[in-house]
Amino acid sequence: MSSNAPRLTALDALHRSLGATMTDFAGWDMPLRYGSERDEHLAVRTRAGLFDLSHMGEITVTGPQAAGLLNHALVGNIASVGVGRARYTMICREDGGILDDLIVYRLAENEYMVVANASNAQVVLDALAERADGFDALVRDDRDAYALIAVQGPESPDILKSLTDADLDGLKYYAGLPGTVAGVPALIARTGYTGEDGFELFVAPSDAEKLWQALTDAGAPVGLVPCGLSCRDTLRLEAGMPLYGHELTTSLTPFDAGLGRVVKFEKEGDFVGRAALQEAASRAEENPPRVLVGLVAEGRRVPRAGYPVVADGKVIGEVTSGAPSPTLGKPIAMAYVDAAHAAPGTAGVGVDIRGSHEPYEVVALPFYKRQK
Repeated sequence: MSSNAPRLTALDALHRSLGATMTDFAGWDMPLRYGSERDEHLAVRTRAGLFDLSHMGEITVTGPQAAGLLNHALVGNIASVGVGRARYTMICREDGGILDDLIVYRLAENEYMVVANASNAQVVLDALAERADGFDALVRDDRDAYALIAVQGPESPDILKSLTDADLDGLKYYAGLPGTVAGVPALIARTGYTGEDGFELFVAPSDAEKLWQALTDAGAPVGLVPCGLSCRDTLRLEAGMPLYGHELTTSLTPFDAGLGRVVKFEKEGDFVGRAALQEAASRAEENPPRVLVGLVAEGRRVPRAGYPVVADGKVIGEVTSGAPSPTLGKPIAMAYVDAAHAAPGTAGVGVDIRGSHEPYEVVALPFYKRQK
C-alpha cells in the first residue's frame, strides 16, 4: 500500500455499505454524505445525527508536570481545568499565529487528552513534543488508539441514555466521563461542533462498529440518521463556529480572530507566543482588526471562501466560509470585515461573486442558536 493512500477509519466498510459518498479529508477517506446533505443537516437540528469523527487527532499528555507543559505550550490556563472537564483553547507559534484550535480534556490529575483537527494533528504533536523539553511529562500519539463517534441533536441525550447507565444528566457542557455505552468502554464527552446538544464518544477502534450499530438501532425510532462531513460544515457555519484553514490560520492571532478570550496572560509562567500575543492584544485595542461577522444573502448566489466583501466600491473584507443555510433557507457566510462595516445592519455591504456585487446583510454571529 502506498504511503499516499488515504487512511481508513474503523467504520470504513460500514460507510460504504450505507452508500456513503466518500472524500479525501486531511489524508483520511471520510463520508461526505449518505444521501441528501440538507436532510442530514435538518435531522441534526430537529432529531439526531450520527457522525464518524475518527480522523481527529488524539494526543495524550501524562506525568507530574503535564499541566505545566500544557500551560507552557498552549495559550489557555490548562492547570485550572478540573478533572472530568474540558476546555477550548489554541496552540500558537512564537509569533502568535494560530497553529490549531483544540479541545483539552483532563482525564485524571496528571493525564490530559488533547484533541487536534485532523489536518493539524501531526503539527500539534510535533509542537507539543518539542515544547515538552525540560518538563517531566510524556507526549503520546494516540491517533490509532481511538475511534470517535458523535451523536448530535435534540434527541441525542435520550438515545444515549437508553444505552448507558453513566450520569448524562450530571454531565455538563465541555465535560467528559468514562462509562460504558452499549457494553463498550468509552470516554463520553458532552461537546460538539453543530450548535446542538450532543456527545462525542471516544472508543477503541475494534468497538466502533458495535457502538455505531447500537446507536443506529436506538436512534431509529426518533429519526436518527448517519451524517457526513458536508452537513457538519453547514451546521458549524450556522452555529458561527470557526474552522481551521478558514476562520483560523497561522497568519492570524487569536485577537485577530476575535477569540482573544482564550489567551490567559494571568496564568503562571511563560508560554509560547506570550510576548507576540501581548502586542497583538494592545494593537487590537488601539486599532481594531477586521471583525468576524455573519453575512446573509438577499439573493440566491452562494459566497465562497476567498470572495471579496465590498462596500462603496472598495474591498472591506473577505469571506472565510460560505454555504446555503438549510435552517435559514438562504445563502450565508462568515467573513472578516473592517471594523467600520462590522455592526449588524450596516448598509451597502456586498460580496463580489465573479464580478457581480451581490447585496448581503451584516448580522451578529451565530446565525443559529438552539432553544435551551
